[in-house]
Amino acid sequence: MFFHYVYVLESPKDFERYIGYTNNLRKRLEEHNKGKNFSTKFRLPFRLIYFEACINEKDAKRRENYLKITQGRRFLGLRLIEYKRSKAFGSGS
Repeated sequence: MFFHYVYVLESPKDFERYIGYTNNLRKRLEEHNKGKNFSTKFRLPFRLIYFEACINEKDAKRRENYLKITQGRRFLGLRLIEYKRSKAFGSGS
């Protein structure tokens, strides 16, 4: 089965997040961390903090667009509560 991924990266440098879509998550993360993406190359390195897998490409693209709007960012904030707590206390995992 072939999956399409929506992912969220975070830069430990400035704690900014990047939301994207791909059909090869490992390769895409590697590309981001090698500076091959113009919009992220100045905030290296990145860590994968969230992803979702979809069977349908259009569903994944729609989900990516949703996560980029205000409601989607609120959803991520609620979804990543424990991640944010662990970061606040320095465990980072």
